Amino acid sequence: MKFTKIAALTAVALVATSWTAFAADLSGAGATFPYPVYAKWADAYKKATGVGLNYQSIGSGGGIKQIKAKTVTFGASDAPLPGKELDEAGLAQFPMVMGGIVPVVNLDGVKPGELVIDGPTLAKIFLGDIKKWDDPAIAKLNSGVKLPSKAIALVHRSDGSGTTYNFSYYLSDVSPDWKTKVGTNTAVQWPAGIGAKGNEGVANNVAQTKGSIGYVEYAYAKQNKLTFTKMVNKAGKTVAPTSEAFQAAAANADWKSQPGYGVILANQPGDGSWPMTAATWILIYKKAPDAVATGEALKFFAWSYGKGQDMAKELDYVPMPANVVADIQKMWSAEIKDANGKPLFALTQ
Repeated sequence: MKFTKIAALTAVALVATSWTAFAADLSGAGATFPYPVYAKWADAYKKATGVGLNYQSIGSGGGIKQIKAKTVTFGASDAPLPGKELDEAGLAQFPMVMGGIVPVVNLDGVKPGELVIDGPTLAKIFLGDIKKWDDPAIAKLNSGVKLPSKAIALVHRSDGSGTTYNFSYYLSDVSPDWKTKVGTNTAVQWPAGIGAKGNEGVANNVAQTKGSIGYVEYAYAKQNKLTFTKMVNKAGKTVAPTSEAFQAAAANADWKSQPGYGVILANQPGDGSWPMTAATWILIYKKAPDAVATGEALKFFAWSYGKGQDMAKELDYVPMPANVVADIQKMWSAEIKDANGKPLFALTQ
């Protein structure tokens, strides 16, 4: 399978590196989860303003390391940093967009959305307790689907990953065994399976491996025609991964309840909620090492919040609510400053 759309987006990011010396200072690195929408925004923003974005899709762990090393203007992570860590590093954190993590499989004769899986069964699969596709636990959820008596090949992330953080958070919430044996983190000790780097790597491995299952951000599944599953949510309802289902999960989020808006959206209540919904966050210094680049980054984020919503929806991401965006921009004005203490967001308006 050729990953033509993702490849095209990658080309956008590479083209965007050919700027003036000033624009080259605007750079970011981190989560692969939002990469498709960041690349789309970057292309449109460059056409509108002449300012480009060089975003390295290297995983949340890499993004956190690079922003702390001050080698990029901003970092990006799908695993929010706790308040203490933000304070110690002098970082501001805010959510940029939301989306859904979906199980993807490679099973002959099974179409996208045809297979149904619930959280406890998914945990048993990734624990290695369920080893074949025709296991009674899977068959019980899929009475109308012909399941092969074939070994399950597990594919998981090998890098530090916010997608893994949200995936493992959800499994810990629905499975006591998973919580005890594996737990929640950006990188975990996987009981079984093979590792791949980035959402791109997991998608590619699943596409090439018969009998496999993995987990990716929905845009990767949709763009590359991977077979995603439906899921049984907390309300006991079978739901498909759609922007409406992701929005339903995010509807009751209290973004101010956690430092840096670090709210986890996994396993939210509601009949229509997708159980593995997640946000992705930006990390940027409150006292900017490069005031010009930081100011330009805030202009890009403001533009993306305002004019990038339709592009996000086209890729089945969910834009942040207007009231949350307004609160985030107040935070920018109050907290993100140059060396002389002047607010950078105010200066760029």
